[in-house]
Amino acid sequence: MDNPTRTELEAAAFRRLIAHLQERTDVQNIDLMNLAGFCRNCFSKWLKAAADERGVTLSLDQAREMVYGMPYEDWKAKYQKEASAEKQAVFEKAFERTHGHPHQG
Repeated sequence: MDNPTRTELEAAAFRRLIAHLQERTDVQNIDLMNLAGFCRNCFSKWLKAAADERGVTLSLDQAREMVYGMPYEDWKAKYQKEASAEKQAVFEKAFERTHGHPHQG
């Protein structure tokens, strides 16, 4: 497989994953992070980092809107639920393990 084809396939799979996460508003970021070590915010930061590496102007807010399908604050107001203290404690450990530093929420 040539590199352009591989890139197209990877991009299509990424877009499908993002669409899936946009459809599954019932799935909370904290649950994604606790189970898999990444969440919608991670995707947003990865997009921003990829843009930065390529000299493309993309703010974190713009990247979040690409991932969430709406402004981040709107998504939080509509879909984010309060996390239990237990879930938050698991999140802190998962975040530090995945990101190499404590969460600065």
